[in-house]
Amino acid sequence: MYKWLPILVLACSGMLAYAADEFAPSPATPEQLNLIREGGYVLFIRHGPTDTSYPDRVPIDLQDCTTQRPLTDAGRQLMAQVGEYLRQAEIPIGEVHSSPLCRAKETADLLFGLNRYAVDNELMYVAALTDVEKQPIIARTHHLLSSAVAPGHNRVLVAHGPNMVEVMEYFPVEGTLVIIEANQEQQQFTYIASIEPDHWPRLLAEQE
Repeated sequence: MYKWLPILVLACSGMLAYAADEFAPSPATPEQLNLIREGGYVLFIRHGPTDTSYPDRVPIDLQDCTTQRPLTDAGRQLMAQVGEYLRQAEIPIGEVHSSPLCRAKETADLLFGLNRYAVDNELMYVAALTDVEKQPIIARTHHLLSSAVAPGHNRVLVAHGPNMVEVMEYFPVEGTLVIIEANQEQQQFTYIASIEPDHWPRLLAEQE
């Protein structure tokens, strides 16, 4: 398992990209799926697959989805299916925080139902921001990953790959669920495992 202390910031974007490439995610096991069934964890979910032929306009207009990179139709179908897998797995969901970008909010809708989440502007996509603009977002993400979770529930963050790079050098594929154990006393968190979208059927079958 990997542990992160409060806010590790690397010197430049090139170093971040390299570090993310070096991270080796660990596929979740049936035992780890049972852990999140009991609650008390943080689940970071990167939004679903997007259409890269329509990049974000900079600066991003949060009120206009046509200025933002959208989910693909296949991405929508995939995240709706992941939502069904979450229900089949009986994962208890508590508070859900979403980035304000349309692709994150739409992902949250597909996973958990309409308006089942709170929009958090400090989970904003960081890739187009300056180092100064990133700092409150990095701090907020770290806080949500390391703060205590209500017993019997899991806290969910629906956000972006570059945001995860900033706090733990990991760039998950679109639609991945990342399992995190929070340690509020030490204000740090531990990476447990990942569930990529195509991993769900096998993981659920192994539970039977």
